[in-house]
Amino acid sequence: MTISEYNSSVDLYSDRLYRFVLKSIKDVQRAEDIVQDSYEKLWKNVENVNAEKVRSYLFTTAYHTMIDIIRKDKRSSFSEDLKLTEESHENNYSDLSEVLKEAVEKLPEIQRMVLLLRDYEGYSYQEIGEMANLSESQVKVYIYRARVFLKKYIGNIEVVV
Repeated sequence: MTISEYNSSVDLYSDRLYRFVLKSIKDVQRAEDIVQDSYEKLWKNVENVNAEKVRSYLFTTAYHTMIDIIRKDKRSSFSEDLKLTEESHENNYSDLSEVLKEAVEKLPEIQRMVLLLRDYEGYSYQEIGEMANLSESQVKVYIYRARVFLKKYIGNIEVVV
């Protein structure tokens, strides 16, 4: 990877990377730090990174950095089991995006990450699997569970609108 390709990657991917991180951790300062750390790691490893794979490298690096920060903050493991029946949307909102945002925030971290990468950033199951060190079928399962939770949380669309 050349310096001009590195600079091009900053122009092409920094905004998307920042949005992804910010949606995941909801902390502006940390999101900026994670993006900066990702580009710093890319710079240190610029000779070994293929310019065609730079997007995947950046999102993978940012994802792993986020996971490390979340684990450090929580000092516990991720919860794999989610009791779908306990959570439901009972507030009367008039804005579906507000309800959806609230529901996405309640997802376990791994489900939120893969859902955001798939539905908001448009990555394929295979790309998400590479970024998160998961198999393609694991990614599909996490996305399925997240969507089932969102559907149950939001409930009947007529109630929301």
